[in-house]
Amino acid sequence: MIGVDTNVLLRLYVADDDKQHQAAVAFFSERTENDPAYICLIVLIEFVWSLRRTYKYPRDEVTALAARLLEARDIYVERADLIAEALDITGKSRIGLADAIIAIANLADGCTHTVTFDNKAARELNGVELLT
Repeated sequence: MIGVDTNVLLRLYVADDDKQHQAAVAFFSERTENDPAYICLIVLIEFVWSLRRTYKYPRDEVTALAARLLEARDIYVERADLIAEALDITGKSRIGLADAIIAIANLADGCTHTVTFDNKAARELNGVELLT
């Protein structure tokens, strides 16, 4: 298994640097189920954020890309079950992926709830309460 940083993952989908794009495509084409690429949770969140904010990808397209990463047999995504649940939430609401992951991860790791100043997150996410 070989770890991947955010820029390598981005260049797989964004060809703003042709040399890096070709290198990323070649790297991922060499991955197998027995020798997968490893994408940690932070890389996935940064990847999604960068596609949305920097590259202006539509929300639905970014969600679909993230879901495909979870399904790939030659890619291992850290806490894929948690991410799948967060993607389901973001697909049904306007909650961002990072907010959904924070709420789900905190509950999964034993927190009674998560406190936030984000009204929308407190209203729409289970286990999230507004700190007043």
